[in-house]
Amino acid sequence: MDDVLTRAAAIADDVLFPAATATDAAPLLPVASLDLLAREGFYGMAGPSYVGGWDLDPATTAQVVEILAGGCLTTTFVWLQHRNPVRAVAASATPGLREEWLAPLCAGARRAGIALAGERPGPPLLVARREGDGLTLDGEAPWVSGWGLIDVVLVAARDGDRVIRMLVDAAPGTTVVAETLHLVAANASGTVTLRFEEHRVPADRIVNEGSLDDVLARDAARLRMNGSLSLGVAGRCGRLLGPGPMDEELHATRAELDAASPAQLPAARARAAELAMRMAAALVVAGGARSILMQAHAQRLAREALFLLVFGSRPPIRTALLERLTHAPLA
Repeated sequence: MDDVLTRAAAIADDVLFPAATATDAAPLLPVASLDLLAREGFYGMAGPSYVGGWDLDPATTAQVVEILAGGCLTTTFVWLQHRNPVRAVAASATPGLREEWLAPLCAGARRAGIALAGERPGPPLLVARREGDGLTLDGEAPWVSGWGLIDVVLVAARDGDRVIRMLVDAAPGTTVVAETLHLVAANASGTVTLRFEEHRVPADRIVNEGSLDDVLARDAARLRMNGSLSLGVAGRCGRLLGPGPMDEELHATRAELDAASPAQLPAARARAAELAMRMAAALVVAGGARSILMQAHAQRLAREALFLLVFGSRPPIRTALLERLTHAPLA
């Protein structure tokens, strides 16, 4: 896998990072950045080898995400959403779904986002009801990224105590309305709130389904990957700052994330997010007044670290972060 990491580093350092400030200021992420990742095979990172995917192990995947996030968080944020749909389609038992979708998804010829509102505890925001040989969707998905850059969305909706996941075309219409969200960072990610009203989904687009309890149990073990986004931002700040004591803390934080059990992941994720914030703040201070010019990498990285304090969060992560941020220092 050394070649994969070398390729990721070359893309991050030679292409994504030099353009990251311009990308941050753009109304929408330039599709050329995603095209490059597709040409280099990174859209098939999670896919099986029999359709051209890499079937990359989780540890190497986490390293790739960290490297690319250190190049451009916006690009990595949109591209990373694709991983979940690839894995879901690869495991789907729906007749014809894998044959139609898996190879083009792995090649990046078709690109996917996620709308997982139905996988959260509490009253459902997005409901699916069975009608005829398909489904009807009603409700909203508050956070969907890549709108205008993706072809389909892996949507999770609730049917009682069941979660049904399906592929929905990423196109507005009379039954799907997208409201653009304006973000402090990664604003060019095409992030929207999707609202569905009587939206029909045919049966051949149903990817899988399972109980909400099972979905929530699996979620606790899936918190590791988003921690790599924080590590990527922190690492880039460290490289711009130069060698120093925070480098050792970055290595320790990464090791903690890698070794964490599902029960330990919220605290490890909190440590990574807090470290990115501190390293970005240090970079701003080191650069002085130039750091707050809009073309400066420091201010962009600081806003990205702020964004990552809450992105992909869960109540236990938020609790751990608040404890770290508000704990009184020793006298």
